[in-house]
Amino acid sequence: MVTWKSIVPLLFLAALVIFEERVSVPSCVIVPRDDDVEESGIESEELKVMMVSNLLLMGSEARYLNVYFRDSYTTKFFRKSFERLKPDMLVVLGDISARGSEFTSGKWLSVLQQFQRILGPFLGLPLHVILGDRDIGECRKLNARSVEWITRNLPGLDSSGSGTFEMSNISFVSLNAVAMLCGNNDLRFSIEKVIERESLDLQAYTKEKEGKVVHDTIGDNNFLNFKWRENLMQSGSGPVLLLHFPLHRTRSSKCGKDVPKGSLFPSPHGHPKIQDNRGHAGPGPYELFQTLPPNATEYIFQALKPRIVFSAHSHEFCDHIHRDGIREVTVPAMTWDARDDPGFIVASFARNRAVTVSQCSLARESRVLMAYGSVLILLISTALIASRHLLMNPVR
Repeated sequence: MVTWKSIVPLLFLAALVIFEERVSVPSCVIVPRDDDVEESGIESEELKVMMVSNLLLMGSEARYLNVYFRDSYTTKFFRKSFERLKPDMLVVLGDISARGSEFTSGKWLSVLQQFQRILGPFLGLPLHVILGDRDIGECRKLNARSVEWITRNLPGLDSSGSGTFEMSNISFVSLNAVAMLCGNNDLRFSIEKVIERESLDLQAYTKEKEGKVVHDTIGDNNFLNFKWRENLMQSGSGPVLLLHFPLHRTRSSKCGKDVPKGSLFPSPHGHPKIQDNRGHAGPGPYELFQTLPPNATEYIFQALKPRIVFSAHSHEFCDHIHRDGIREVTVPAMTWDARDDPGFIVASFARNRAVTVSQCSLARESRVLMAYGSVLILLISTALIASRHLLMNPVR
């Protein structure tokens, strides 16, 4: 005869399976804007892009906890996000790897294989990946040959780690922001050429629409000297810009007011300071408050006039308006290796040029572990009670 004591473990296991499915579903809310335009843009949605960052994969170097727990949940996060949100494209804003700059080509390939396993249904969608500081290292370790090898294995990047593409009549430009921190570096000069070429193409397109002619005036200008070419395009009329490092902020940011942990706080040195809530991943090659320098930021604004900027690196969500009105959204880390409460964003681009950003949160690792611990304790308690019952009532 089946007793309730024999059914309890099965009920616990069934509850755990249901719990796993529920906690892997993202919770998304539209980010409100003080200067929001009409929300009718949502109705005329043209392109929906899921943006993630800082996956911090270890490939063949992954620890037991990552292989059998964190990676499993990350895979569920991607699968449930795909099923629920139905995005048209996936963008990864750098730091696929946790220590890619130290890896050999063999270890890098294991990271890319791990990445493909985690993506699941996203493998059928357009994908764009940019490089982060953990992927290619700091300036003193930056190697053009290594960067070129990595870019050959990632879609849509040139040998410098930058790329341009178009989806649903929306132009995107991704830049190797790590190289832009360096001084006299060949990669940095290659990034400048990408910016200048894209700037000329945008101006030529604008002038063509107006029936005018644009002349190629590229010279020796770069973002280290402030001698920029005149750009008569309106602010916000350029492409969607994708970066790993955030741009320099010229006024205080409101980031951190609505973020319970790991918030941005002003430091006496003028940089935001990160309240550390990360695990073993560590701060990485660059500190988490690192941004592009002011001159590089102004150079980008002047040359590209971006429609909106998406960045990463800090592990935190941030929605910031720069002084010229350009909006920058910083994407949080999507891994428990970086923070207890991972997340990502979904950007919806409308035909009227409105961009709606949704901030998506994922389950906290501490809560998942607590649930597993509770189930384990209940199972052990049930087993002990059953054993005690058998000792007190032996079968004759």
